[in-house]
Amino acid sequence: MKFAYKFNNLLGTVYRKGDLLFTPDGNSVISTVGNRISIFDLKKVSCINICNGNFIVNRLCFHLSYFFYCSNKSTTLPVESRFNYNTIDLSPNGCTLIAVNEEGEAHMISLISQSIIHKYRFKRKVRAVKFSPDGKHFAVCKENNVFVFKAPGPFSGEYNAFIMERVFHGAYDETTCLDWSTDSKILAVGSKDMSTKLYPIDKWANFRIYSLGNHTDGIVGCFFEEDSYDMTTIGRNGQACIWECTIDPKDLVPLDKAPPKKKKKISSDSEEDDVDSSKSLERTEEEITAALNDMKVNGYEPDVKEVNKLFYKRVSKHYLADEVRKDNREAVMTAAAYNRTTKILVTGYSTGAFFIHELPEVNLIHSLSISEEKISSIALNSTGDWIALGCSGLGQLLVWEWQSETYIMKQQGHSSNMSCVSYSTDGQLLATGGEDGKVKLWNVHSGFCFVTFSEHSNAISAITFSGNKKFVVSASLDGTVRAYDVIRYRNFRTFTSTRPVQFSCVDIDSSGEFVAAGGQDIFEIYLWSVKTGRLLEILAGHEGPVSSLAFSPTITSTTLTSVSWDKTLRIWDAIEKGSAHETIELTADGICVVFKPNGQDVAVATLDGQISTFNIKTSLQISSIEGRNDLGSGRSDSDLITSKKTLQAKCFTSLCYSADGECLLAGGQSKNVCIYNVKESLLLRKFEITQNRSLDAVDDFINRRKLTEYGNIALVEEREETEGGNVTVKLPGVRKGDMASRIFKPEEEDHINGKETIIIVVLYVEIILFPALTMSMKLNEANLIQEVIENIPVRDIELIISNLGEQYIQRLLIIIASCLDSSKHLEYYLCWAQHILTIHGPKINAQKNIPSLLALEKSLVRKYEQISKICDYNKYTLQYVATLGEIFSKKPKEDKMELENDGGEEQENYESDNENIESIN
Repeated sequence: MKFAYKFNNLLGTVYRKGDLLFTPDGNSVISTVGNRISIFDLKKVSCINICNGNFIVNRLCFHLSYFFYCSNKSTTLPVESRFNYNTIDLSPNGCTLIAVNEEGEAHMISLISQSIIHKYRFKRKVRAVKFSPDGKHFAVCKENNVFVFKAPGPFSGEYNAFIMERVFHGAYDETTCLDWSTDSKILAVGSKDMSTKLYPIDKWANFRIYSLGNHTDGIVGCFFEEDSYDMTTIGRNGQACIWECTIDPKDLVPLDKAPPKKKKKISSDSEEDDVDSSKSLERTEEEITAALNDMKVNGYEPDVKEVNKLFYKRVSKHYLADEVRKDNREAVMTAAAYNRTTKILVTGYSTGAFFIHELPEVNLIHSLSISEEKISSIALNSTGDWIALGCSGLGQLLVWEWQSETYIMKQQGHSSNMSCVSYSTDGQLLATGGEDGKVKLWNVHSGFCFVTFSEHSNAISAITFSGNKKFVVSASLDGTVRAYDVIRYRNFRTFTSTRPVQFSCVDIDSSGEFVAAGGQDIFEIYLWSVKTGRLLEILAGHEGPVSSLAFSPTITSTTLTSVSWDKTLRIWDAIEKGSAHETIELTADGICVVFKPNGQDVAVATLDGQISTFNIKTSLQISSIEGRNDLGSGRSDSDLITSKKTLQAKCFTSLCYSADGECLLAGGQSKNVCIYNVKESLLLRKFEITQNRSLDAVDDFINRRKLTEYGNIALVEEREETEGGNVTVKLPGVRKGDMASRIFKPEEEDHINGKETIIIVVLYVEIILFPALTMSMKLNEANLIQEVIENIPVRDIELIISNLGEQYIQRLLIIIASCLDSSKHLEYYLCWAQHILTIHGPKINAQKNIPSLLALEKSLVRKYEQISKICDYNKYTLQYVATLGEIFSKKPKEDKMELENDGGEEQENYESDNENIESIN
């Protein structure tokens, strides 16, 4: 169980596409990040926000290093979908989250246990999902249909998930948005057919399905007012219509309580029987009106509630996109959100601008442009003060406080793929470099990016931290190597070569005084001094691009190793001997080299999928690992060969030793990460990082249903309006950079290499401690059991005891009884005894466990007697000291005089004794 790792957090990306949500308390934002869901805690308002390396002071600013680390925190649910999530909603009590992915698979997630409690397949794309305000129902928009389900929980009294109650088929095109009235009786649904339909959840006498038109484009948002049926509808072209309802929520009359329709008495000439039309299940509005008129004729005056019918009147029409379309005529509204309490409407557009209006007068409060990419999603918190904005093109997530005009949170991942990543020595910071030329520093604990450096003008190829964690160094294809101060957040040093070079790798020596970088187009290694910035040495000898280099981790050694595409591993001592080096031939092109923590061995990954280890001093090969079959491979949509054939071209691109140097972590062009034992050359554990089918090359086979006579249907050209047409087919021979006007579907190897997101996994201590305890009890060694028990945290005692079998309880009671006598951790073992008796008390057989129970009782009684004696002694001692203090405080002068007198008598006796001694002498 040494490698019992579990998922911990997701870094590098804060938002991809889909919905944004605020929790009911308004302190956290829920965001969809690919096939995972992240929660950003904002309740600790940040004092310092940092964007592009500049300080933005909100309320109070202290110039302290890492002061902003504790401002916010992000966590990612340990839940993974087979495809990317695109729509989510949270129940009013904040306990249940419904998330639907691109393929229409809905997950009901408990935020208490952070696990999926039920799954449901809609088999089609779902556009929107929304809980009712009373928490009893939730509605789902799929194609031109609306499904209403009973929500499980105490509000509805149902605990079976996804119980369908109603289905509405009124729309003529795809439904796009929905909203509930505050009393949860009416559901408003907008669609692409430019109309908004109103559906009743129950049957009412004075209301049936109602349709609102007057729009010239698809509906983006429809919103009810607070405690009213008045509503606002907004179209994609920015047209907003304000609607007023003729009745109040209290005026709805249930169908079963509607006034009965009188029987029509036919003239005596007719022989037909009277017909009671009130028995019909469905009554039209004309029938209800005729029934009310008949009652008036017969002398019955109905109530006002019975007369009023639901009608809507358009009060006003506004064009919200006029200001945006002055600069860009093709601008369209892409997202909208409304807060009923404060009557604040926020609309976002494809140009990156958003507007804040106050309804129903539609007064413009504020306007701002956050980027040039479209705003994909907008959310408002419960108080209407914070606005969450998501831009899918940039992976940007903002939380804006519109009243004070300040950022509560501003996070953005790399606009392009991440190309490299590096941990700090203490594991608290993470540095990433991207193809967008930016370097970002992330706090591992909070999950937030706290500084961004954008000095590079081209893609970053390598990045590494210094040993003292004071600066980070990055190499780029723009021909520069830059050093950034982690404390002051500035680029304090720029290293260049004598001629333009595209640097492909970089490393810092253990003392932090020297930086080395290898060239991609010029096959040389350059060595600089960090203090002076001068170029010290140019190491020549490689005959191909330098793919990786590494300094020795020991302080006493200045050894530098490098691997290249020329199939060689070269060992340099550039600081002492200059260009003198030793060459070791490899079986294939060198991809990556890494030092063992002791600084004596190196591991090299080659293009043929092998990992070889060498001793630096003897230049002898120690072991060889054949890892190609462990990589695994998938088949992408554009591949013409099978995944088995593709596997022959796969290799490891990144290596890392464990702290003890016994194991090696390897990852590369695969969705798998492998852990090997170096000495035995054995695979110990293999992790599958992702199951996301939205990425390319995850599946080993192409579904035959997607194969047509023209090839894979995923490669069929798709064109979208206002986009100029998206083409799925890549340009010939292009692996990256061809994403301007084409659909970009990253491969799973990009995901594993950190190009999409950074996945952090941690060692799950609880999984390890439970088997360790049971195995030590099987070995029946008291000292070993005590050692294992005392290494278990207090918070995990209850969980471990609850999972223990009855066969271990008796033995554990005896061990705890003996430990109570010998150990000084009294309270710790009392916690063990309390949880054992609380959890397993009813199951304990008194006859079988009498010896263990008696031993525990004796130990407790013995400890009680010992502690009671100590307590009594301390009690009486404190009483004596207190009494003595009172006595001295009452008679200070008398005591002083007595002490002086006693001192005088002693002095006289001393002098007389001295005289007697002298006389004797």
